[in-house]
Amino acid sequence: MEERQADVEQFWNGGELLAESNVQFGEGGAGTFSDGKLNTLVKDKLGRNRFVLETFVSCGAPEDILYVNKPHIGTDILRTVVSNMRKEILRMGGRFYFSSKVTDLVVKNQFLHALEINHEQIVTVSAAVLAIGHSARDTFEMLRRRGVPMEAKSFAVGMRVEHPQKEINRCQYGEQADLTLLPAASYKLTHRASNGRSVYSFCMCPGGYVVNASSEPKRMTVNGMSDHARDSRNANSAIIVSVTHQDFPDPDDPLSGVAFQRNLEEKAWRAGGGRIPQQRFSDFENGARGSEQISSSCTKGAAASANLREIFPDEISEAFIEGMHAFSRKIHGFDSGDTILSAVESRTSSPVRIIRGEDYQSHIGGLYPCGEGAGYAGGIMSAAMDGLKCAEAILSAGDEPCGR
Repeated sequence: MEERQADVEQFWNGGELLAESNVQFGEGGAGTFSDGKLNTLVKDKLGRNRFVLETFVSCGAPEDILYVNKPHIGTDILRTVVSNMRKEILRMGGRFYFSSKVTDLVVKNQFLHALEINHEQIVTVSAAVLAIGHSARDTFEMLRRRGVPMEAKSFAVGMRVEHPQKEINRCQYGEQADLTLLPAASYKLTHRASNGRSVYSFCMCPGGYVVNASSEPKRMTVNGMSDHARDSRNANSAIIVSVTHQDFPDPDDPLSGVAFQRNLEEKAWRAGGGRIPQQRFSDFENGARGSEQISSSCTKGAAASANLREIFPDEISEAFIEGMHAFSRKIHGFDSGDTILSAVESRTSSPVRIIRGEDYQSHIGGLYPCGEGAGYAGGIMSAAMDGLKCAEAILSAGDEPCGR
């Protein structure tokens, strides 16, 4: 964690992007550099959600996450929590292999036998939980070569939008609200565009920052992040538009969604000259580049003025614009011409689903696809709960290598 944080800060300050240590990859995964939201729509009668929250608290998270309606930790506290989780796992006898990557699977008679690490070390296993995150593109490619069944999955793409937090507070709480007693206001917005696309807010970060979340050279992606205090001057969220396998270059290719993401990310990188490309909403709507550098943005990483219409297919841009105007009828001024846009928000969820059965295993016995990267979760809480379910499935399999 400590080394990864230093690498990320150096990158944001103009340093080199490290392919194995960045906002997407390293201890804690992509969630480490986020708002640390712990709310979920997943219902669980066995109380797995409560167990996850209590585990966070035992590792240093604030106790209010046990009872507030929309719990969050904040990236600053979350880093400490994740480090404490690692120390507790070590205390109980677990081991970590940092700077290590599964580069191949050793499969015998459709059962997982071993993992290849960094193309050189072979580790014999009886089971492996495949919790790889939504951006492990090289691992997706390895799994396809190994014949692990996968399918392209629908997701959504768009841009981060920024508004002054004081304006969001005013719209949500009213003119006379005593903000010394209230947290920074949030919102959740949805709209069905006339062209049939869903447009909605995602990962809203009150008092947060837009961050350069790139993980591959010459490809740009952004994300949102907040400290626990949520005290920066701007609110931001992703306003995203639904895409399906029909939008992808080869609908029959399970990794075609990855190709779609990469295409957008390459265009965003070129638009900003390697910096976060930004534009005011009025210029985006009118198709104009915008001449001045945006100076009021809350970003982590260098930014540059650009024409963001060049990045997206027309139907996505049209749905985005329609959604912004629709949202302004709910939050006055949401479609203000000065609203800051940053591109491209492309990693909203995994573009792939790794097929598993009711026993949580792939058709390769002993391989348990899990969490957001495998296509079975949509955030920190749901991924943690899916991890618990996979662990329970392994325990219930007994002494048999794959429980079959």
